[in-house]
This record gives sequence, C-alpha cells and structure tokens, in this order.
Amino acid sequence: MVVVQRDAPYPHIEFSESVDGDLLRVVPERGGLITGWRSAGRERLYFDHERFLDPLLSVRGGIPVLFPICGGLPGGVLSLPQGRFQLPQHGFARDLPWQLRPLADGRGIGLELEHNATTLALYPFRFLLRLEVRLAPGTLDISAVVHNHDDEPMPFSFGLHPYFRIADLATARFEGLPHRCVDQLTGQECDTDQQIDLMAEGIDLLAHPAGPVRLIDPSGGTTLELQTSAPLDRVVIWSDPPRPMVCLEPWTAPRGALVSGVGRLEVLPGAQLQLHTRYRALA
Repeated sequence: MVVVQRDAPYPHIEFSESVDGDLLRVVPERGGLITGWRSAGRERLYFDHERFLDPLLSVRGGIPVLFPICGGLPGGVLSLPQGRFQLPQHGFARDLPWQLRPLADGRGIGLELEHNATTLALYPFRFLLRLEVRLAPGTLDISAVVHNHDDEPMPFSFGLHPYFRIADLATARFEGLPHRCVDQLTGQECDTDQQIDLMAEGIDLLAHPAGPVRLIDPSGGTTLELQTSAPLDRVVIWSDPPRPMVCLEPWTAPRGALVSGVGRLEVLPGAQLQLHTRYRALA
C-alpha cells in the first residue's frame, strides 16, 4: 500500500495498490469522507468537487457515513430518558473531523470518530466509531465497529451513502431487489420495478433484499455489486437528477428507527458491535 498526501484537486490522502493500480482518496477532516475509489482504471464514485469546496453545504458525492441515525427523525427530535435531543438528518458523523489510523495489515485505511462536546449535545452517549476500509482487486471492503463507552445501553442506526457514477439514469437497472419496497418520500409500500423506472426523475426507496444487489449501467459499461451482511442488510436507492449518479446504500434500519424501534440496534455498556459490507466492481 502506497500512501501519499495530495494537494490537488483538493487536499486529500491517497492510498493505492501498486500491483493493480486500485486507489482510495480520503479527507478525514470532512466526515472521514472517501472521495474517490478507482478500480480497473475507472473512477467509480461520483463527486461534486465544486460543492465540496463550500464547507457550509452538505457533500454530494463520495461515501458519507450515516451515524447515529439514517434519514431523519419525526420533528428532528430524539427522545430518551436523558432528555430530548435535536439530531440532524443522517446524524453528525458525516460533518465532523475523523482521525486517520493505520491498519495493521496495510491493506487500507482506518478512521475513527469519538464522542466529544459537540456529539454529546446531540446524542448523550460516549462512543467510539471505527471504520476499516480495505482494497482488493475490484473490491472495496468496509467494516464498522461501534463501541459503547457509556454506562447506559446505546441505541443507534448506521449506514453508508455512496454515490456511484452513472452514464445514463434512463437505462441503468438493478438486479437482486425484492418485488416490493418502501417509497421513502411517502412512507408507502410500492412496486420496486415501477420505482426503478422513475430513476431518471428521482427516487428514494428502501428495500430488504435476500442477497447481493447489482447496479448495471449499460451505457457506461459498468456493473457494481453490493454484498450486505446482517444487520447492515437494508438497501436504499436514491437518485438526484440531473446529477449523473445513483446511490446504492447499505443501512441497518429504516428512517426513524430510534423512535419506531424497527431495526434499531443497541450496544450494551462496555460492549461493541461490528458491521460489514462489500462492493465489487464486476465490469
């Protein structure tokens, strides 16, 4: 693994495999954001560089991390025995600086986010969130370990929000999705194929597939596969036309899980929970 600090087109750290040329780009201080993944000579991720340069705007691109919630909460409020807390959409992990940590096997990057005064005002738990991102030929392997350093059980949801380049939203398709899904714009169950047909107009759906999900972009000649592992096994598909991208996201739970209880995870005091997912570039 070769590690280089780059200044252009924006300051970032580049990790590359000298054997096959695959590489990662990461900006730890901007939410531990992976901004680039090159595999088989192709850049797989969509990244809005101009928007990224404005720190007041949310990122559109790369792989934002969603923690301790996915989506939003009713009224933006998390009610707990400790009180009522205002949590922003998708939580706070994607907005805070992370620490870069080396991996013992040298096959990728480690990133850590720990509780601080900012997080405790939003979410009253002492935690450590560690990501391990490993490169292999055609593969991006991501593990997350959530440590509870508090004296109380810690509820949370976790997700990733990767943006993938698409040559043509009108012809892109998916394999491996169940027949029914939830339209996250309305909260209603609906036909998955009908939703996918609207991808060029903008969709936001949640599904619970039984196995891998493939994103096929015939116009771009690319195929990506998301391999999920429980409990990080729900899948969100989101498009935002006219941006030439689609998000294929692993989540642990639907929106509002910390209130509804559906899919809510909990880590006991002093314990930890590991989550895992993998992307494969098949073409």
